[in-house]
Amino acid sequence: MTRIDAKFAELKAAGKKAFVSYVMAGDPDYDTALEIVKGLPGAGVDVIELGLPFTDPMADGPTIQLAGQRALEAGMTLERTLEMAREFRKEDDTTPIVLMGYYNPIYNRGVDSFLADATAAGIDGLIVVDLPPEEDDELCIPANKAGLNFVRLATPTTDDKRLPKVLQNTSGFVYYVSITGITGAAEAEAGDVGPEVARIKAATDLPVIVGFGINTPEKSRAIASVADGAVVGSAIVSQIADGKSASDVLAFVKSLADGAHSA
Repeated sequence: MTRIDAKFAELKAAGKKAFVSYVMAGDPDYDTALEIVKGLPGAGVDVIELGLPFTDPMADGPTIQLAGQRALEAGMTLERTLEMAREFRKEDDTTPIVLMGYYNPIYNRGVDSFLADATAAGIDGLIVVDLPPEEDDELCIPANKAGLNFVRLATPTTDDKRLPKVLQNTSGFVYYVSITGITGAAEAEAGDVGPEVARIKAATDLPVIVGFGINTPEKSRAIASVADGAVVGSAIVSQIADGKSASDVLAFVKSLADGAHSA
């Protein structure tokens, strides 16, 4: 059982919804990002999504793109991202970390080397947005064999014909993208999301977590109420972009987490 599996089992037993937060590794700089990441569990975060900075983040909107740019300019690399995970693990051995990004940096490092290094650093799962199920032999299946969950995205355009393919080798949880388009582009609506979550849950036993377009505690609660939990990324990254202190960012995260947990 991975840390992700254990966390969702614990939440289910407690009758609680999950709150998942995304931050870009190294944004605005390594030390500030590490301080924020270390503070996330205390702010109520159940699963941490750690963004891997990349030069061509095609699925992301301007907020996440700029975060990646700031991180890269501050000297962030795949190696330093794994170093951040190792530092986090010195104090916290239970909160799951999902590394989220694109395949190119992983490919450049070499899949076998990357999986060994990621596992040693305490990474629990991967979301690699530009590797479709047709490429599962490339990374997904080796990752699962290495003990890492491979989390897949489902979207409003994932129809009943496509869904089984998307779910085929997915583990940990399913990330439902509540809107069509890029991150931070529109607001999620629980009335639209609920039926889609139910459709996915009818096809899998995995938890279904909803992200994109959640930016307030009220929205976090509304979305968590129709799913197994909520993910917030752009709204948190915007706080960092505005130059808020780590403690202010974490206070905002706690308000979102409280929203999801009250669903």
